Amino acid sequence: MEQDIIRLNYSKEVKIMDNRQNSTNINWYPGHMAKTKRQIKERLDLVDIVVHVIDARIPKSSFVRDIDSFTGNKEKIILMSKYDLCDKEKTNKWKDYYESKGYKVVLSDINDKNVCKVLISKILESMDTVNKKRESKGLLPKKAKVMIVGVSNVGKSTLINKLVNKKIQVVGNKPGVTKSLNVIKINDKIDLIDTPGVLWPKIEDEETGLNLACMTIIKEEVVNLDDIAIHILEKLNSGYKDKLYNLFGIKEFDRDNIVEVYETIAKNKNFPYVDGDVPFDRVSLFIVNSIKNETLKEITFDEL
Repeated sequence: MEQDIIRLNYSKEVKIMDNRQNSTNINWYPGHMAKTKRQIKERLDLVDIVVHVIDARIPKSSFVRDIDSFTGNKEKIILMSKYDLCDKEKTNKWKDYYESKGYKVVLSDINDKNVCKVLISKILESMDTVNKKRESKGLLPKKAKVMIVGVSNVGKSTLINKLVNKKIQVVGNKPGVTKSLNVIKINDKIDLIDTPGVLWPKIEDEETGLNLACMTIIKEEVVNLDDIAIHILEKLNSGYKDKLYNLFGIKEFDRDNIVEVYETIAKNKNFPYVDGDVPFDRVSLFIVNSIKNETLKEITFDEL
């Protein structure tokens, strides 16, 4: 009987440790993503400029790895969304990095009223380059055709709604809301071609996969909830110990003592025990939701 109790109390810890030690490549490539890439390639001749939207909290992990392979040598602008939720010191280093690679970069808060003006200015600036090339070939200037590209749930639809100043896209805090290509008139100089979120077929880097899952870019059902929660705690322990303590009551995260960590969080949040056991699932869900509901912010999980 005593052995059964011990096994019950620590089964969750063993399960969590086994999940981490036996982690495999994350595969999440819904059919509409494959279709999206095919549609992008089919329409690429119509496109002049690509706006690549990434999450400012994970500027590397949310960057579409093979974007150049299906957008070619089109003029590219990076828009870092959710800038108000990131660690600006860390994210600004990524901004400098991408600019050093030749990208134009726009920073965008969720409620930033000026981002449209800044982005349109960058688009027209890039379009001047396109039209100069056309002029050198004896062609007349043309209206900018801009394609919005990015992984799911990084704020593409929200951005488009701001650009057209009305709600024409369904916006939701879950991946995979937009499902088809749409051409949207912004003004007399710019048309937008929206796309559903895209993702590379296989995420071989576990760190990248967990970062994406933390920001609800990969569906939570694909990655074990406990793995996501522990990844968040590890990130806070390595870079944001004040947030680890203020939000979860943990002074130091020790993954060798998972049960004690979860016990501390459960007591800190007054979560009732279930049949005398730590409510592991509820604690994991609380940790993951702290990012989703923006209780946990001013964080950047990608290090440069």
